[in-house]
Amino acid sequence: MAKKILFYGDSITDCRRQDHELYKLGNGYPNMVAAHLGVEYPEQYEFVNRGISGNRVVDLYARIKEAFINEAPDYASIYIGVNDVWHDITNNKGVATEKFERIYCMMIDEIKEALPDIKLFILAPYVLEGHGTCNTEEIPDKFEQFKKGVAEKNAAAKRVAEKYGIPCIDLQAAFDEAATKFPNQKWAEDGVHPMPCGHELIKRLWLKTFEEIK
Repeated sequence: MAKKILFYGDSITDCRRQDHELYKLGNGYPNMVAAHLGVEYPEQYEFVNRGISGNRVVDLYARIKEAFINEAPDYASIYIGVNDVWHDITNNKGVATEKFERIYCMMIDEIKEALPDIKLFILAPYVLEGHGTCNTEEIPDKFEQFKKGVAEKNAAAKRVAEKYGIPCIDLQAAFDEAATKFPNQKWAEDGVHPMPCGHELIKRLWLKTFEEIK
């Protein structure tokens, strides 16, 4: 019986999966991971993308029963944190870091209670300075605030992973290093949403972590 892999998060995970009836995995790193594992391990895994654009950690928590626990995955990754900052800057609907960490822990607690055998890992968020960073007029003058907020969420995600003894991929470190090779826009043109190279980078880090825990 094929084991189930679930991708949980916001638009970076969603990556237009809801816009394409034939491509439920979207066109980002979840689809790329599925393609790779499908070739390497034919029919051994099935894949579910439950990313939703615009989600914050509180949104993930609100739908965790239906979108995560009811799916009963064997493996899962969670990527959240950018909107918790971005929404605060643009419409004062963000999530403070202390609450972000508390809700994240509540989410992991419920997952582990319902699915004690699950193999889970976290992707800690990143932001780069892009073309208007997120194509939002309010952002360019507040990029340092955006960067600081994402750094706080990145650190919080790492603390959650450490608390529960689960792997954590530091995407900020990975994208910062990548940006020394090519301009930021090659990786994430708007500073947040990955370009194809950015999704490939996430895919490689995702697969490396998966191979270590599977």
